Amino acid sequence: MSWFRCAEARPWASLRLFCLPHAGGSAVFYRAWAKEISPAVEVHVVQYPGRADRMGDPLVSDAGQLTRLIAGAMAPLTDRPFALFGHSMGAVLAYEVARLLQRRGHTPVHLFASGARPPHDRGGERLADKDDDALVAEVVGLGGTDAEAMRNPELRELVLPYIRNDFALIESYAHAPEPRLTVPLTAFTGDRDPHVDAARAARWAELTDGPFASREFPGDHFYLVPQRSRVLAEIMRTLEVPTGP
Repeated sequence: MSWFRCAEARPWASLRLFCLPHAGGSAVFYRAWAKEISPAVEVHVVQYPGRADRMGDPLVSDAGQLTRLIAGAMAPLTDRPFALFGHSMGAVLAYEVARLLQRRGHTPVHLFASGARPPHDRGGERLADKDDDALVAEVVGLGGTDAEAMRNPELRELVLPYIRNDFALIESYAHAPEPRLTVPLTAFTGDRDPHVDAARAARWAELTDGPFASREFPGDHFYLVPQRSRVLAEIMRTLEVPTGP
């Protein structure tokens, strides 16, 4: 099964944008992006194993292994300039994928880290060790589309294993300081995100030798859902791609 979902193939596009979902998320989270982003950008979204149309594939519980699998699957798609966008857990994975590809000679043009504490400043409570009800309460508290699934008992039974797996993966992740990233990096946050504030997000600057910027949007941890148009406009501005046909 392919690792990427591309809603609109654009052989003419000058740039590819690879999007990595949050813990418990799937490629459907970014489904609307292809329609709204510039025609000059081709969007590819990672579909983690063990969910959605990859429900039959075994879960991956190690961040290093998942990074290597994603980077390997990306290799044939790095024949054009490309950028990475990751939200929450996806931001940390996108950072590790960027470092690995950089080491292999396929350096991204930009990394966007959204709604995430920087990899060297994680900490916090282990949610993966909580019982089902407590874990569900945490997920519902963060909001987003996953919260709706948790209110349906049948869906909850289906999605909880991979949500727990993803939290275990990111909570057992350990940052290694080398190799240093040289890629331009932008950190996005919601101004009411209980998970990461602007000051903490600013520490992403410590992880790259490239230029750094931060942008704050109105909203909570899943600010990028209601603020999608503003987020995409900022991505296109940063990447200097035309917005029209």
